[in-house]
Amino acid sequence: MMNHTLKNHLCNLRAGTVITGKWHKHGYKIIKRLGKGANGVVYLAESTKELVALKLSDNSTAITSEVNVLRRFSKVQGVALGPSLLDVDDWRDPYTNQVIPFYVMEYIKGDEFFTFIRKRGKEWIVILVLQLLSALEKLHKEGWVFGDLKPENLLVAGPAPTIRLLDVGGTTLQGRAIKEFTEFYDRGYWGIGSRKAEPSYDLFAVAMIMIHACYPTRFEKKGDGRRQLMSMIQADATLRKYQSVLIKAINGEYKQVAEMKRDLIAAIHHDSYMPRQKTNERTRTAGRHKKRKKRSGLVETTMIVMALLFIYVLYIYGKVLQ
Repeated sequence: MMNHTLKNHLCNLRAGTVITGKWHKHGYKIIKRLGKGANGVVYLAESTKELVALKLSDNSTAITSEVNVLRRFSKVQGVALGPSLLDVDDWRDPYTNQVIPFYVMEYIKGDEFFTFIRKRGKEWIVILVLQLLSALEKLHKEGWVFGDLKPENLLVAGPAPTIRLLDVGGTTLQGRAIKEFTEFYDRGYWGIGSRKAEPSYDLFAVAMIMIHACYPTRFEKKGDGRRQLMSMIQADATLRKYQSVLIKAINGEYKQVAEMKRDLIAAIHHDSYMPRQKTNERTRTAGRHKKRKKRSGLVETTMIVMALLFIYVLYIYGKVLQ
């Protein structure tokens, strides 16, 4: 943890402050703060070549751990799990005369998960979650659990919307205790499991992200956490389509990402065919022109959604799962 005095100082660096590496001599001009956490603060900064994200902390152990995770991410083939690592160095703060470790990452432009959903619609939730599961599958195969998985740590970037993982501070080796978490997405808070770093811990958080996407105002645990979440799934039309998947994830029944991904894809296919079958039944029994016209519009909307889902499932299989 950062000490309070230094934390307050590092969290309030002025725009225009130049961070110059002690060893590599690269300079980075602070533009604005992007975020802060228990182990540091991240700024948008300008290098001689491009915009970057720069993280400062007085906790050298945390910095070393995060740098190692980013280096491992860079070795994973087939999917960009997180931002690229660009530089690692120390900075002697002229105001405190202390040496502060920092690292520099690729600055990823995009929308936060919930911002993207608000712009594009709820039908994108499952598409993005499938991409997220593919990224987590790669991470888990490397022996890590993301840990502090939440919408704020997910960015949707690129012309073809793609999930990117941010802030690797909570990433933990499997088998150890989760080192960073946010209560709302933590199964321990809901009384539904331990804080042991295992794939099922991340998958519980994925389920909570889906639930939260349908209930934008964050809610608190009241009484029996499991029963509360089940009730909320039943009460929302979008979540009901995937309730069997969500319930298994909440109960910790999925031991590997591939299991949840398989069931989610099956649920998408099932949901895609059901509206068309029901619409055909209504069409056969309809008598009035106004009703037929309304149903025609529903069919068209359903087919557009089906086509969108089908295209992106193919994209995920062809591009992300390889």
